[in-house]
Amino acid sequence: MSASSAPHHGDAASRAGIVPGYWDIQGQWHETDPATRQAIVHAVGEAPHGPPRTYVLNRARRPWTVAKAPPAAGADGAALMLTLEDGSTRQLPYNSADLDDTGLALILPGDLPLGYHRLHWRGEDGSVQHIIVCPEHGYFPPSLAAGGRRAGVAVSLYGVHTERTWGCGDFTALRGIIDWVVDETGGDYIALNPLHAIHNRQPYNTSPYLPNSLYYRNLIYLDIDAIEDIARSPEAQSLRADAAVQGEIAALNASEFVEYERVQALKLRFLRLAFERFRTEELAHGTLRGKAFEAFVGDEGDLLTDYALYCALDEVLHARHPDWWIYQHWPEALQQPTSPEVRQFARDHAGLILFFKYIQWQLDVQAAGAQAHAKARGMEIGLFHDLPLATDKCGAELWAHRKFYVSGCRVGSPPDAFAPEGQDWSFPPPNHEAHRADGYRLFSETIRKSARHGGALRMDHVMRLFRLFWMPDGSGPAQGTYVRDFPDDLLGVLALESVRYQLLIIGEDLGTVEPEQRTALQDHGILSYRLFYFERNSDGSFKRPEDYPPQALVSSTTHDLPTLAGFWAGHDIEVRRSLGLIADDAGYQSWQASRRDEKRRMLERLIEQNLLPADYPISAADGPELSGEIHNAIIGFLARTPSMLMTLNQEDLTKELDQQNMPGTTWQYPNWRRKMRYSVAALRTNQQARNFAQMFRNWLTATSRHRHV
Repeated sequence: MSASSAPHHGDAASRAGIVPGYWDIQGQWHETDPATRQAIVHAVGEAPHGPPRTYVLNRARRPWTVAKAPPAAGADGAALMLTLEDGSTRQLPYNSADLDDTGLALILPGDLPLGYHRLHWRGEDGSVQHIIVCPEHGYFPPSLAAGGRRAGVAVSLYGVHTERTWGCGDFTALRGIIDWVVDETGGDYIALNPLHAIHNRQPYNTSPYLPNSLYYRNLIYLDIDAIEDIARSPEAQSLRADAAVQGEIAALNASEFVEYERVQALKLRFLRLAFERFRTEELAHGTLRGKAFEAFVGDEGDLLTDYALYCALDEVLHARHPDWWIYQHWPEALQQPTSPEVRQFARDHAGLILFFKYIQWQLDVQAAGAQAHAKARGMEIGLFHDLPLATDKCGAELWAHRKFYVSGCRVGSPPDAFAPEGQDWSFPPPNHEAHRADGYRLFSETIRKSARHGGALRMDHVMRLFRLFWMPDGSGPAQGTYVRDFPDDLLGVLALESVRYQLLIIGEDLGTVEPEQRTALQDHGILSYRLFYFERNSDGSFKRPEDYPPQALVSSTTHDLPTLAGFWAGHDIEVRRSLGLIADDAGYQSWQASRRDEKRRMLERLIEQNLLPADYPISAADGPELSGEIHNAIIGFLARTPSMLMTLNQEDLTKELDQQNMPGTTWQYPNWRRKMRYSVAALRTNQQARNFAQMFRNWLTATSRHRHV
């Protein structure tokens, strides 16, 4: 067990993982305020005593030792029982010769398989320790392991539209996007927004980065017409032909933005009919589909039961009391998942709970079909999923798993150039001691369920594995500080899940990042995440393509930043000004001057790289148009980097002005609601869209990123 995985030592603040201070992104040191330390210590509570309940062992770092004091009557010859993940057992004699030179740690056999195992004294179950054996580093697809490079397109699935969609993208429309990327660009993957379940209530509960659950998906992504039970239900078919329903579908498709509440309400009407048909015709008769559903439910276990129970409670209680929007509004007894009242509710509403399980089964079926389609079309990675950092503090996650979060504190980020006042993300930090005591079960489940039916996973704010910025309730980012986690443990579990499920892991490492954090990520096979806007030298100039790291994903922008066209036009600055996010005219002029300087520096680098003609006018930086030449040059710049992956946002491929999310806004801006500029069909038929795709394809071919190169 490494030092970083060991219990925190020293005073209470050190044991809680609170840092004495931190360096900000400008190189300034910030001492942790004593009042902040005291508030966090109080929120965390007393650290557990005794040896850790979990040991994460790296296969490349042997011998393996664990602290295991003998039982009260124990002596040489007493037997430890090691239960492997596959159910087999090994007896380990406890002899003094098996102790390390400290006499305190037991040396484990060096041939243990990868996986999650349990260690306890024979005949005793109360002192079980979790033994997790992990690979040295994560998985790389064969082409990348052999030194190749690949590219893909990032798409917000809710914004995808076809003639068949019902106001938002679905898994069938996603297949159309897969076909377009394969046929028109030669890309190898589709990078998706998080597909996790959210409440779908506008404007506060539409962010895919603040999910209701980190384990289950949003029903709005279901293609209702593709559900077998819909086709076989006369009631559903009758409803489908209803003029009012047809009108609602047409209106949702014609709307400028995604209407989350209306989409959910419409799809739920059909899902209830589909489930009723499934329950009476399949489940009751034990058909193959009925057995497949039962197997799915059995495999998901308590996580699915807890989530479905929460959904049932939310639906029933909100219907009775329309002003009860969050579980904190419920009666106290119903806020406790294990209370007698909740158990009685579950018995009274067993059918409704089963309905919500059925929805997740259908989502799993359609997601699996989309990934299978990507693989059949020759994509090596296919679907590229996204794991948020946050979870809705009023959602299913906190209701069901509250002990794994620390109340009395919130997570955010310190002040920096992007957010001068810092950021308050308004959700509680994880209780790292509780996660370790539980064998990191929820962490591992988060990885595998978020990435299921995909070949890659982006971890939002991967610095979470090392530390998070905490703020005690009642204070803001200026009074916050960092609290460390157990990074060796988390990186090991992440590598294990990566290898088991053949997942390429990408860590979003933007913002305040310690150099040793990036070294550790690289050592564990995790790709860095590099953005064109941010990759600068100390003098402010843009880095050259060859200066980008190979073990990385390079991209043009993110959902929180301006699109390339928006950046060039200063559109994001104008939007910020109109929304009051830029306080005064002096601030506005400062933004404008800074942007002109950035554009000039960008042009200088593109000209130096022969991506623009030597005589290209630098004065183009003063204009609002992202010309075809500049657009082509930026895409070429990114494609030329040695980074393993290159992701181009769909909005940047098609030169759209508006970004998906404007940080610092809720109702003031249509966050997470923008539809694609082109329908899936128009991507193939519109000449301008075809030209964009051909330009991208040319660069992928020229830089050996094309799937068939």
